Amino acid sequence: MGQPAGEHHHRRDELVKRSRRAVQWLQPGLVVKRWVLTSALGLVVALLGAAIWADLKPIYWTITAIETLLRSLAGAGGGFTGPLVLLLGAAMILIGQSRSFGSIQRALAPHQNETALVDALVAQRRLNRGPNIVAIGGGTGLSTLLSGLKRYSGNLTAIVTVADDGGSSGILRRELGVQPPGDIRNCLAALAREEPLLTKLFQYRFTAGSGLEGHSFGNLFISALTAITGSLETAITASSKVLAVQGQVVPATSSDVRLWAELEDGRRLEGESNIGKADSPIVRLGCTPSRPAALPRALEAIAQADLIVLGPGSLYTSLLPNLLVPQLVEAIGRSQAPRLYICNLMTQPGETDGLDVAGHLRAIEAQLATHGVQGRLFDAVLAQEALASGPELNYYRARGAEPVHCDVKKLKKQGYVVMLASMQGKQQRSAGRASRGTLRHEPRNLALAVMRFYRNSQKNKSN
Repeated sequence: MGQPAGEHHHRRDELVKRSRRAVQWLQPGLVVKRWVLTSALGLVVALLGAAIWADLKPIYWTITAIETLLRSLAGAGGGFTGPLVLLLGAAMILIGQSRSFGSIQRALAPHQNETALVDALVAQRRLNRGPNIVAIGGGTGLSTLLSGLKRYSGNLTAIVTVADDGGSSGILRRELGVQPPGDIRNCLAALAREEPLLTKLFQYRFTAGSGLEGHSFGNLFISALTAITGSLETAITASSKVLAVQGQVVPATSSDVRLWAELEDGRRLEGESNIGKADSPIVRLGCTPSRPAALPRALEAIAQADLIVLGPGSLYTSLLPNLLVPQLVEAIGRSQAPRLYICNLMTQPGETDGLDVAGHLRAIEAQLATHGVQGRLFDAVLAQEALASGPELNYYRARGAEPVHCDVKKLKKQGYVVMLASMQGKQQRSAGRASRGTLRHEPRNLALAVMRFYRNSQKNKSN
């Protein structure tokens, strides 16, 4: 009896898949074939050396054997034997590399199939060729951006504010004397390539326990490493190895920075957590010490950057604190890379009431001017397309937030490069029995818009 049609098709499809998989291994840039070939040639050379040492005359006998084989094959006609030998050699190569790479796969990752390994190598090659991107900011905005960008490049550097003094980070900062780890933890988790369970563990927040409630495991882990190694930078490096981080996370400064803000009504607020609750417009932001030093790794990343991004995130508590580090500002100013500011979707009550995109840009430039920086640091802006009305928007408006409006014509007249994109995503948040959506940047949409801006800037540069 013949085989069922379904089984025949399945075997044929499996054969096609295996053939494609074998061909995939032959793609250039996987940095595997060259070492397999080197090993094979090394084996041949070693055998040849041993034969010469034993006076077996290997070259003579090899040439004699090849001549004998060629005479035998010539009798059958070159039109037949040539293609036959060629196909035989190709089949031996494909079978050999398929079996050898399969053995490597089973040894290194026994729970993955061979397709996953070759796909991972191809993806890693693509990421290694991605642009050097420096993302500056803090809070959830920066980690959202990083989780999207890691699909496009493996050469990412996150420069993160260390001015947080609220929540778990604030408690650890006050009680242990360490720099706040919260924003750094979020960025490490966003760039992690390790097992999802390990990333969840790093982000786990204790909900009970005397002294533990409210703390995340990652915050405690980084704080403990900081105490052991003596520096936050070394602790981040160790954490990056644990999570197999794609890229690097660098604090904006190693100084113990304390923010302050002067309000329009003349008051002065101390501390990042208080500034975020300001009920009067902020006219000036500063920090103690007044001129914190930047880390060399951050300056080096900016010097090598193909793209520098600021935002998204809270204007006065996540973004501008990084620009209070003079060396960072100077390095950004010297860079020839395109520089992009990503504006928030919604205003933040108290902090950015009534500010449109142009208002956010003015605030950045005014802040830099108070520290002696003239001219624009970011001359391109990425903003959200008009948001459609809905329950989420009504929820925000009821609490004093509005969509950040972008007057494209006005900004272009001022010399800005303006790009609009649909970057929002809806996340469900429980509220008692009801559930409401929160308007946030969606990682994929946000990263896609950033990469589109980068490609456009590259095209304009080459024209």
